[in-house]
Amino acid sequence: MNANEMISAAERALSPCFSEIDDVALRNEEKVLSAFREERIALRHFDGTTGYGYSDDGRDALGRIYARVFGAERAIVSPAILSGTHALTVALFGVLRPRNHILFMTGMPYDTLHGVIWGEGNGSLKDFGVETAVVPLDGNGKVDLEGVRRALAEQKFDVVHIQRSRGYELRDAFTVAEIGEMCTFLRENGFGGCIFVDNCYGEFVERQEPTDVGADLIVGSLIKNPGGGLAPTGGYIAGREKYVLQCENRLTAPSVGGEIGSYAYGYRLFYQGFFLAPHVVAQALKGGLLIGKCMEMLGYENFPKLGKPLADITRAIRFNTAEELCGFIQSVQDVSPVDSFVTLEPWNMPGYDAKVIMAAGTFVAGSSLELSADAPVREPYTAYFQGGLTYEHCKLVCRAILDRLLK
Repeated sequence: MNANEMISAAERALSPCFSEIDDVALRNEEKVLSAFREERIALRHFDGTTGYGYSDDGRDALGRIYARVFGAERAIVSPAILSGTHALTVALFGVLRPRNHILFMTGMPYDTLHGVIWGEGNGSLKDFGVETAVVPLDGNGKVDLEGVRRALAEQKFDVVHIQRSRGYELRDAFTVAEIGEMCTFLRENGFGGCIFVDNCYGEFVERQEPTDVGADLIVGSLIKNPGGGLAPTGGYIAGREKYVLQCENRLTAPSVGGEIGSYAYGYRLFYQGFFLAPHVVAQALKGGLLIGKCMEMLGYENFPKLGKPLADITRAIRFNTAEELCGFIQSVQDVSPVDSFVTLEPWNMPGYDAKVIMAAGTFVAGSSLELSADAPVREPYTAYFQGGLTYEHCKLVCRAILDRLLK
């Protein structure tokens, strides 16, 4: 069977999954469209501002749209937030105070947060006297509820952190339903603080967001799902008003909060990207499923297992050797619209404890909603494939990967 025949067979098998993804996209697009209409968005909202940005209608309305769509009381949406890690850092420092305690109930957080939490002398949470505890996941990649229960009984925590996506772990992303169960469990066991969800890679994958099922705060990056492939930078923080206000004071200054913040270049791409995001996320999900099915046909283990609920746009694919891993990543780069001619080399990327190889021939540098793949070059040799602005691009990349492997 050649690459084209494998792809055709995979598409036939995945047809029911594709229909479900389309239904989710329609529901999410309806929510986004309703929010635009309810906020009476007009051309003037796309205009930029300078200086302090007082009475910046575009900035303020964008935040209200995100809050409506995500079932939140308030939201910050800002190009001044530089990445997902920056958004998470602003939010963590916003809701935590010296001598507060935070519990990581879904195991170790993503690599780039380690320095934010435990760094020495770099302005980390540890430097500011915030105490941390981590409950490792169980052997099936699920939350150790008894371990969380014991931790809550032994210590009063101010924040509990949940990471929706897998990061560089071989586990499935947590579904919104699972996050809802975690929120219920925490409240039933006496936790009264902030339930904080790292929502990166998960927006618009399902019909609901964590704020719909009990999370107090969700945080993400605009160069992932909600930017729709158009947002050039930025991040968001959404949830209960009292927590978002604390984050506004950390993003700017305690005396002004969300009253200031200008962006001279205008907000059209942020609005238009959010409007397109449900459709683009659906394209990425279909592309990831196609890659996963074809890799499974060749005997490569990948996660989430086909047929399981999708909770984010990433797919983890395990290889036997570092050479296979790097070859897969290179295939993605070879069929990228930008820098397709580049030969990739693993490098010491800031915030990671192993060399990382990354295919990112993207229009927005580092955008994870655009088709990209990366991996720490260490055992188990696992590539993390994400994104795809169009299913057609994903299909062409899949064909290139199969051609390489079949040879």
